Formats: sequence, C-alpha cells, structure tokens
Amino acid sequence: MTSIDELKTLLGVVSDLNAANGLLSWEQETMMPPAAARVRGLQIATLASVAHEKFTSERIEQLLAALEGANPGGDDAALVRATRRDYDRATKLPVEFVEERARTQNEAHHAWIEARAKSDFKTFAPYLAKMFDLARRYADFVGYEAHPYDALLDDYEPGARAEEIRRVFGQLREETLPLLRAIVAAGDATDYDVLTRDFPIDLQRTFALEVARDFGLDPEFSRLDVSAHPFQTNFSRDDIRITSRFDARYFPMSLFGTWHETGHAMYERGVSAAFERTPLSSGASLGVHESQSRLFENLVGRSRAFWEVYFPRFQELFPEQLADQTGESIYKAVNRVQPSLIRVEADEVTYNFHIMLRFELELDLLEGRLAVADLPEAWNAKMAEYLGVTSPNDADGVLQDIHWSSGLIGYFPTYSLGNLLSVQLLEAAKSADSAVAEGLRAGRFAPLLSWLRENVHRFGRSLLPREITERATGKPLEAGAYVQYLKSKYADIYGLNS
Repeated sequence: MTSIDELKTLLGVVSDLNAANGLLSWEQETMMPPAAARVRGLQIATLASVAHEKFTSERIEQLLAALEGANPGGDDAALVRATRRDYDRATKLPVEFVEERARTQNEAHHAWIEARAKSDFKTFAPYLAKMFDLARRYADFVGYEAHPYDALLDDYEPGARAEEIRRVFGQLREETLPLLRAIVAAGDATDYDVLTRDFPIDLQRTFALEVARDFGLDPEFSRLDVSAHPFQTNFSRDDIRITSRFDARYFPMSLFGTWHETGHAMYERGVSAAFERTPLSSGASLGVHESQSRLFENLVGRSRAFWEVYFPRFQELFPEQLADQTGESIYKAVNRVQPSLIRVEADEVTYNFHIMLRFELELDLLEGRLAVADLPEAWNAKMAEYLGVTSPNDADGVLQDIHWSSGLIGYFPTYSLGNLLSVQLLEAAKSADSAVAEGLRAGRFAPLLSWLRENVHRFGRSLLPREITERATGKPLEAGAYVQYLKSKYADIYGLNS
C-alpha cells in the first residue's frame, strides 16, 4: 500500500467515526426521547475522543511528513494540505480537553432547550459561561496572532480575521442603514395579512418539498425532519438530512427554512465523490456554504420570477387562503422589510444587523468586557440600537439561537459572508451562461445547479474559500454587489425611486 493510500484508509476510519457521531447528534435533535440525554452525551463524548485519538496518531504524522517530502500533485496535494492543517490544530488539543468539550457541549445544548422553553436565561447562564471558557482555552491551545477570535473564526472560515469582519460590517452598516430607514419611512409595500392566515402544516410541507425537489433535492439521498432549529447534516454525499420547523400561522418559516437547508444539502451532494471519507469531502467554509443556502432561499425563493412561476401551484394547495392573492402580492409579502426580533425570520435588509450584534457580543464576552450574567441586557441594548426593537423575553432574545449552546463561537460572521458571496456567484453564473437566467425565469434550476457544481461544489475543501471565490467570480469577496442587489430590489418593491 502506498503512503497516500494508507493515509486515505486511516482517514476513512476517522470519517466513519465522525459520521456515526453525527448520526447520534442528528437523532437527538429529531426523535430521541428526553430521558436519553445523559447517556447520549457520554456516547457522543466517547466517539469524539476515539476519533480524535485516531486522527492524531503518530502514524498519520509520519505519512504526512513522507507525502510532504514527496510533493504529491493534484487532489493528493490538496488532501495532504487540508489534513496537515486539521492535524496540526487537533494535536494541540489534549484528549482530556476534547472529551470535556464534547461532554459540556451536550450538557449545554440540553440546558439551552430547557431554558428556551421556559424563557429563562439564568438557568442557561452557567453553561454558557463554560462554553466561552472552553472557547478561550481552545484559542490558547491552537494559537493566534492578533486576537483569540481569529483562532475560533478560522475553524469556520479559513484565513478570515476579526479585523476583516469589522471592516466588512462597517461597510454594510454604512450602506444599508440609510436603505432600511428609507424603507421604514415608505410604509407597507402590500397587505401582509396573508402571511398569518391558516396554512395547514401538511400542505406547507408538500409545497416546500416539491420546490426543494425542483432545486435538486432527490429523496434517494435526502430526508426532511422537524427540529427546534433548522439545520443540515450529512454522513456521506448519499445520506443528507435537513430539518425545518412549521407554524400553521406563518408559512414563510417552513418554506424558506426548508429551501435554505436545501441549499446546504445541494452543496454537500455536489462535492466530488473522489473525496468521500476524507477531509476534503465537505464545503470549503461555512461562508461558502451559507452562500449556497442564501442563494436558494433568497435570490431564488424570494425572487419575483420564482413567484410568477410557482404561485399557481401554491394557490392550488391553498385556494381559500390565496383567493385574493397574486404572484406579485406574495412576492412583495415574503419580501417585507420589518425590523424584528428573530434572526432566522429576518428579511434581507435587516438580517446582517442580527449578525453584527452577535459578533460584537462574542468579542465582548471573549475579551471580558461583558459578563455572561449581563448578556440579556447587552443584547437588548444592541437590538434597540440597530433595529429599534427589544426582546420581551429571553426565548425570543438571547436564547433564540442554538449556536452558543453547541460551542459554535466565531460562527455567526459566516452568515453575512455567505450573503455577500451569494450575489457575486449568481451574477457570475448568469454572465457565464445565459441558460441560468433563462432557467430561473422559467422555474428550471438545472443550469444554475450545474454551474454551481462545476465552479463551487465539486472542489469541496481542495481549494480555500478565497480561491473558490476568485476562480468563480473573477474577484475577491466584497460587499458592493450585495449592497447594490439590496438597493435595486427594495427600491423597486417600496417605490423609493418614484
């Protein structure tokens, strides 16, 4: 067996262990009985520990050293590079720390579920304090140059830095706050009563899945379940799970949640099969991943062309609820701009302010400028500053997201990076192939998906995020295209140019 073949074999075992652990995590979100939480935490911690030990073995180090000396080319070189990056970070973590973090994440996650149900931040606060302590320790273990946040962010967006995020957010704030104020001053663009009519959940699911199938989500490799917070996970490119949540009195929650996770799913499905069971077999970064989900959710699912095509089917499923509606009225309704409490339900114009808020709070908590006990007050102050709203309770405020309970600190900025990239990618796809724009106008998504697979998906982690962005769009990530998209779309909807 050659060195590269032996490395792939060992990495395949690690991949299988992580996939089994992922399956346990998915199951606890969708169907596990509550009493199983304690033992499930032990099972997850055990698998995480075994996978860590196997990945950080001396033999993998020996193989990496040998392969680096031989200078392999092509995909093998990319595999060695990605594995070396992961190996160097992982070997800096003591096994005891890995076990402690996995165990604490599970405890914190279940504490968050209970605290959110009761809208009681105080019961969750001790667990959140532990998660931020673990984040600080993690940053110290793996190392950083400028800021501990850089070490955390680099896990999700390789190469990104906190100072870069500050600059991007500053530009977004400067460019979009005036737009938001102009929209609010303009008043309603349509009658939004349709959003809160009674839409039976089973039919919502039918419509959401029909569209997801048209996007490319084949039931042969996927399934949709319900969870407290929508997410996508996969255990191979042939086993992809998405979840959504449903509200009979607010259909956008299920529709756009499902299509968002479908975008993630299509990315994982499109990664080259040659990368299966290796570190290359996932998306290049969470920002690139988010560009796919936001593209299908917003640039496609909230477009005028989409609702012109799909409104007849939507009305067929809900004839009474939509008797007084048109494709144009639904288009305007689902693009309503309204400062609100909930990030996952936020419109395109206000969404990034939710991300800015979380990013700034994470920095304050990491740097010790903010105590965990004071987080709800700080949260409400920033919500008032950016969006002019305050949370009436913890469940709709500081407890609304799952991320911190899962240890995903440094994760939130990738949502906004994905927003920026989504527009750059769609513009590049339309420019490269006229069939993409023609297909979107007609409800045919194969040309778009084909372009994305060729220019984004297939590379997995074999290219860095910046390399994918520049190859696909011809330029580095920037905010200009996204800002122009928002201004053009919402000036039209709200009549700001008249």
